[in-house]
Amino acid sequence: MNVIVFGATGTTGSAVVKEALGRGHMVTGFVRTPSKMTLSHNNLLVFQGDVLNIASVREAVKGHDAVVVALGAGLKGTVRAQGTHHIITAMQENNIDRLIVQSSLGVGDSRDNLNFYWKYVMFGMLLRNAYEDHVLQEDYVKQSGLDWTIVRPGALTEGALTGGKYRHGFPSTDKTTALEISIADTAEFIVKQLVDHTYLYNTPGLSY
Repeated sequence: MNVIVFGATGTTGSAVVKEALGRGHMVTGFVRTPSKMTLSHNNLLVFQGDVLNIASVREAVKGHDAVVVALGAGLKGTVRAQGTHHIITAMQENNIDRLIVQSSLGVGDSRDNLNFYWKYVMFGMLLRNAYEDHVLQEDYVKQSGLDWTIVRPGALTEGALTGGKYRHGFPSTDKTTALEISIADTAEFIVKQLVDHTYLYNTPGLSY
């Protein structure tokens, strides 16, 4: 497939680019700073742009089969939601349907998966702006009319790729997960969704 990844130099985005290239996809990495793209591959195109500039987003998505959104903004809000809104608009205008978005375990009904620390300390105080940004981002995606999947990983770690030895799609009532997953496993799961529609119009959580 011809895939564009937004947030391609970020923690998860760069891993998604690497995984997609390894699976034979053509990849466009949408980045603000091309020098941060350390990967080099014959099937990789780097597109410089700002996701908050809808004109550059419109130009970037043309000709792609699918879009992966792995936007990061640290503790700040607005970038994920507003950027995703621009991406959705550009996809609708260019008749591109498949959208995969990285959100976070704890958003929406998955809030019930969290323990006290993550629910009230991390997302309740320290990461409150980022959490609210993801909530609005998910709302935009669900209202888009596109063929979407929202992936909700737990806390991201530097652990190794396990080859699928992680849990996904567990119910919101499940409180037995580790609430963490490696960046590598998260990227693998996201890229698998390009050709697997098991979680179409769904919000699978990821964790060990």
